Amino acid sequence: MSHASWVRLLERVGAQGEGLVAYLGGLGYLALDTVRHTLTGVFARPRIKTDETFFQMVRLGVRAVPIIALVQLFVGMTLAFTLAPVLEMYGQLDQLATVVAKAIFPQLGPLIAAVVLTGFAGAAIAAELGTMVVGEEVAALRTSAIHPIRFLVVPRVIACVIMTVALAVLANIVGTAGGGLVAYLILDIDPYHYYHTAVESLLVKDVVTGLAKSGIFGLIIVMVSCYEGLNVSGGAGGVGRATTASVVRAIFLIITANCAFTALFYFIW
Repeated sequence: MSHASWVRLLERVGAQGEGLVAYLGGLGYLALDTVRHTLTGVFARPRIKTDETFFQMVRLGVRAVPIIALVQLFVGMTLAFTLAPVLEMYGQLDQLATVVAKAIFPQLGPLIAAVVLTGFAGAAIAAELGTMVVGEEVAALRTSAIHPIRFLVVPRVIACVIMTVALAVLANIVGTAGGGLVAYLILDIDPYHYYHTAVESLLVKDVVTGLAKSGIFGLIIVMVSCYEGLNVSGGAGGVGRATTASVVRAIFLIITANCAFTALFYFIW
């Protein structure tokens, strides 16, 4: 490779690195601004609109319950079908509930719920805010001395974080029940034994780490979606690009964060 080729390669790498740093910096600034407006909205006027927050909880979370429950049910069933032959080889089929619960509560439940919610809620947030930017509604809020972060972002952040944790709890229960369905109908494992084995195998660590990660995942979903939506440019085409980018980037950051927190909890707990 010639000297000029090396220079062009380094320029491209540098440009990509600069873009990544700028993007993460923008996300960080939005997150800090959101925290500031959340705290001031609790103790000072104008206060956070609770009715808007509850509306967003229903819109972003409650409506996602059927799809997340169905997806996690199939994940639990698939996990049971996959693990059963391996456990049977070692004469440990009666421990199927242990493996399923250990896989779902700290890992697959929060992760699958967050990924599904990204496509369900993250895309909706980015598209909605992007449309408001293109239609100059956000500019109108600023003209009216209403801060867009306080009015638009904070209710969505609170709603998304709360509902991501709640949906992770639902995903954990439904996923484990899906494994139990296979255990009872296909593998002839007593449901009472399956239930007690699953409960006894779970530690406080498994439940707490899963719920903590789901809260972080919810924050990632809403921060990325709001950032992409509020930085739309280029009209209707820009809204479409922002919606796609919000889903792809949020899923990438969720999987990265899941790996990082799994390693962290492995070493410290």
